[in-house]
Amino acid sequence: MEGGERTSAVRLCCLRRADVNKLLFTYYGDDFTGSTDALEALAANGVRTALFLGTPDQRDLEEFAGYRAIGIAGESRSRDPEWMEQFLPEKFRWLRSLGAPICQYKVCSTFDSSPQIGNIGVAMRIGREVFDSKCVPVVVAAPHLGRYVLFGHLFAAAGGDEVHRIDRHPTMQRHPITPMHESDLRIHLAKQAPAAIELLDILALTGGNASTAMERLVLNNPTIILFDGLNHRSGLETGRLLWINRKEHPFVAGSSGLTHDLILHWREAGLIPASFSPAEARPTDRIIVVSGSCSPMTEMQINCAMQTGFEGLHTAGLAANELLDQGVDVLARGRSLVVYSALGPQKLGGSLAGEALGRYLGTVLRELVSKTGVRRAVIAGGDTASHAASQLGIHALTFAAVMAPGAPLCRAHSNDPLMDGLELVLKGGQVGGNDFFEKVLKGRT
Repeated sequence: MEGGERTSAVRLCCLRRADVNKLLFTYYGDDFTGSTDALEALAANGVRTALFLGTPDQRDLEEFAGYRAIGIAGESRSRDPEWMEQFLPEKFRWLRSLGAPICQYKVCSTFDSSPQIGNIGVAMRIGREVFDSKCVPVVVAAPHLGRYVLFGHLFAAAGGDEVHRIDRHPTMQRHPITPMHESDLRIHLAKQAPAAIELLDILALTGGNASTAMERLVLNNPTIILFDGLNHRSGLETGRLLWINRKEHPFVAGSSGLTHDLILHWREAGLIPASFSPAEARPTDRIIVVSGSCSPMTEMQINCAMQTGFEGLHTAGLAANELLDQGVDVLARGRSLVVYSALGPQKLGGSLAGEALGRYLGTVLRELVSKTGVRRAVIAGGDTASHAASQLGIHALTFAAVMAPGAPLCRAHSNDPLMDGLELVLKGGQVGGNDFFEKVLKGRT
């Protein structure tokens, strides 16, 4: 054991039991896939976390007494500012009432958003007001997902190790709803809501005196401080700064990279175990995949699955009863099933798109699970997952196992015995390798 790990282990052993069980963190995810991404970051590192699919009542909350992190899976990524003004204050006030020292507004590491849809600037303003936060630290970089921020500009990997500036990313520059045409996140945010934005760049962050650099930025009375991020070193320093400034800035915003940065600091400070081995998934006999994603990566995953024994059903041209009948037949024959609305990029339109498509696929999934008894499923597509999962009668998710970074296997909690215990993966369009669906079936990473 290295010296740092030994020190962390000693600190943890010296903590009182009440400290170990104290609520450490809360978050609101702007979509369901991003919410399970944060769930994975926390739970896979030993922070017991419950993710609610809506504001829970007291009975639901008591079910997870003693958990150290609480999240709400939301849908603000696909909503307009008027929706945010109506619904986010209540969610944020409830999270603040839990008394955790820090709360995150969880966004995607590609930061795709616009003034009209998924406006991150508006959400941060609301959160800053509710939490009485002097400013909002923003951490977008998520190196574990191939996302980096350097001198305020966002870069993202695509299809392997090749990294692109976000406005030149082959998928994100052509996103069907919120294409990214600007890599400078300060400019991108300024278009969404008036804000005084400062940047803690990579040189200041890793130059050995980051605390002083941040103090200087705070003197300018910013409403937002954007953090660069590149690697473990910058992440560890970011996590430390977020935590030591939590009283002045209890509301923060960013990707699961922010969550990972806090975990790095918590581990160093002895607030969580120095090491933790998450559970591994077991293979299952069949799975159901429903996809509303237009991502080229999901297209490759669907094609790969159908080449390795899955059967596919396209939603176009099939009435709902026909789709269900054919899906039940596939599953009754012991095969895994993919129900998909698209193979790769396409123009929005048709009889089903957006929220309506998501809700339809959620209803299809629930009916297939109820009729066949399949106990593992995948919902592919960020917006799709938010609307589809809301149709399943689930009130909470907990972490079950690692599948791919950003897309864990979760366990559903429901008052409906057919849905309770369902193993569910909510997958963003860009997440996972070509054989992701086969890996979910076989229970391997």
